[in-house]
Amino acid sequence: MEPENTAKETVLITGGGGYFGFRLGCAIYQKGVDVILFDVVKPLQTLPEGIKFMQGDVCCLSEVEEALRDVICVFHIASYGMSGREQLNRKLIEDVNVKGTENVIQACKSTGVSSLVYTSTYNVIFGGQIIENGDESLPYLPLHLHPDHYSRTKSLAEMKVLAANGAELGNGKGVLRTCALRPAGIYGPGEQRHLPRIVSYIERGLFKFVYGDPLSLVEFVHVDNLVQAHILASEALKANKKHVAAGQAYFISDGRPVNNFEFFRPLVEGLGYKFPTCRLPLSLVYFFAFLTEIVHFLVGHVYNFQPLLTRTEVYKTGVTHYFSVEKARKELGYEPQQYSLNEVVEWFRSRGCGPKPRRYTVRDLARDGGLLLLLIAVVVSWFPSAVAFSL
Repeated sequence: MEPENTAKETVLITGGGGYFGFRLGCAIYQKGVDVILFDVVKPLQTLPEGIKFMQGDVCCLSEVEEALRDVICVFHIASYGMSGREQLNRKLIEDVNVKGTENVIQACKSTGVSSLVYTSTYNVIFGGQIIENGDESLPYLPLHLHPDHYSRTKSLAEMKVLAANGAELGNGKGVLRTCALRPAGIYGPGEQRHLPRIVSYIERGLFKFVYGDPLSLVEFVHVDNLVQAHILASEALKANKKHVAAGQAYFISDGRPVNNFEFFRPLVEGLGYKFPTCRLPLSLVYFFAFLTEIVHFLVGHVYNFQPLLTRTEVYKTGVTHYFSVEKARKELGYEPQQYSLNEVVEWFRSRGCGPKPRRYTVRDLARDGGLLLLLIAVVVSWFPSAVAFSL
């Protein structure tokens, strides 16, 4: 990220307290650009000297406007409801993903911010249908077909960001340039959203099966590849790059489609656990997730438990969907580097994860018995409908 003039640039990252936002902020700061991390909570990591943290909420317009004074570029990463029980909190998802994005756009225009890079998701296009080597010409999934609030609201937010491209700035100094990046599932050492949940299931003995077609393919993106893509996108909004990214969306991944469960095999076996051999039908697991969401809807206000899986997570992990990164290569200069899960395995092992000697207790017996009974109940409920559907 090269300054366009002698004045030092300042960029702001909403959601800067999170794993990816913090990593992006550190990378940009190392290029000689001032960085403000804007979030409701401070980063878990120690804040490097020179990077500023500003506590605030994208849901509050005045706080966003105050944070954007003298900023030239915003990376809007902040979102809510990506996975687990968060996916079931409709109001907060709407507030953060839609209203929060509207506030960021309005604040950019009123304070004269010239560039806005939005972190979107594959889910604006994918909703459970098979997609092989898709590209940016594919239409948005109709809003009413989204199986979860997160995907629907991210789609709405992306539309708003791209529609704002070319809007006049309030200070009369040009127009707002915007673009959106649609990343695959993020991984890397220290990732705090998905990987700890997966490792928790493994260590608690809940990872007993895989599901879906063993030939199904999905994609992932290493955090450093995603950092590279965001920096390149911000550069491509500038005049010296002829604003090539303005108004555009880009799929971002490692560019290596892989079966979801085979991707995580090195993590499971690297931590010393046995990879499961039992494979269940995708429709059965989806039915289980559907029942889980119903139970959460009924009792979640009393006991906000973590669902083992949600319907969207079943689709995202078990149905083939991957996209070309050719547009990002051609227009942004994006070249994904190759990574493995070795550094992720070492990160978890350094924190004591892995099998620990212990006896099989009555509690373990009750847990496994309960899981078996639950599986039997789900199968009994699912089987008649599955047979009827096949007929």
